[in-house]
Amino acid sequence: MIDHISIPTEAGSFDAIAAGPEDGRPVLLLHGFPEAAIEWEHQVATLGVLGFRAVAPDQRGYSPGVRPEQAGDYSIDHLVGDVVTITEALGWPKFDLVGHDWGGAVAWWTADAHPERLRSLTVVSTPHPAALADAMKTDEDQYLRTRYMTEWRQTRVTERRMLENDARALRDMFERRVSPSKVDDYVRRLAEPGALTAALNWYRAGRPGGKIGKISVPTLYIWSTEDVSFGSTAALDTANQVTGPYRFEMLEDVTHWVPEEAPEAVTTLLVEHLNAR
Repeated sequence: MIDHISIPTEAGSFDAIAAGPEDGRPVLLLHGFPEAAIEWEHQVATLGVLGFRAVAPDQRGYSPGVRPEQAGDYSIDHLVGDVVTITEALGWPKFDLVGHDWGGAVAWWTADAHPERLRSLTVVSTPHPAALADAMKTDEDQYLRTRYMTEWRQTRVTERRMLENDARALRDMFERRVSPSKVDDYVRRLAEPGALTAALNWYRAGRPGGKIGKISVPTLYIWSTEDVSFGSTAALDTANQVTGPYRFEMLEDVTHWVPEEAPEAVTTLLVEHLNAR
């Protein structure tokens, strides 16, 4: 039910998984770190069966054909630009956008910059960037949760530490909540020359130059109570950053790896959100 496709763009060729009829309602799904498009396998397959055209690309740095060396080439402007470029290459003037983790951050920024292109927005785990920034300043718990980001920006020793001992540090991130075979796949991909540095360059590219606004696109935000990276302060404040129709769903006893740990729940909520638009 899932096809592996290549999407040629001016930036390079993006690898992707896809399902559903070519003329189906288009849905783009963006993965996070340290994952890849296959984190969305369950959602892509189900959407395809339901008649949507679902595409999940391996994003910049994760696709070997789009792996620039400079950290500055992974700025939020470039990442949002990739969303626009990919959907234009697919012939999608309007689409539904879904994102998790870093893919969620890109989705928020895309909804701010190009609301006219989106039919709906679904973000898993990642709070609205303004809500997260405020929480990091005012909530010690959130500051401590995201302190790792600063460490990853400052040293290239991070790559060696993550990959040593059969990538034990990378594997431990998944908290035994993602299937071992899929974790093996993620590790294999990031062990390719330059791949882990490219993925970490998302953290090292520097802060966005502009300020993100409130989101007018119909939005579903899914947050899990056991998320190690994002606490409740930013999650609950996200409602104040959306002016369009908004739905907040909290998943109990689920960690950060929501699309894979609770695939049926995420897919059900996503399909409900899409069908409401």
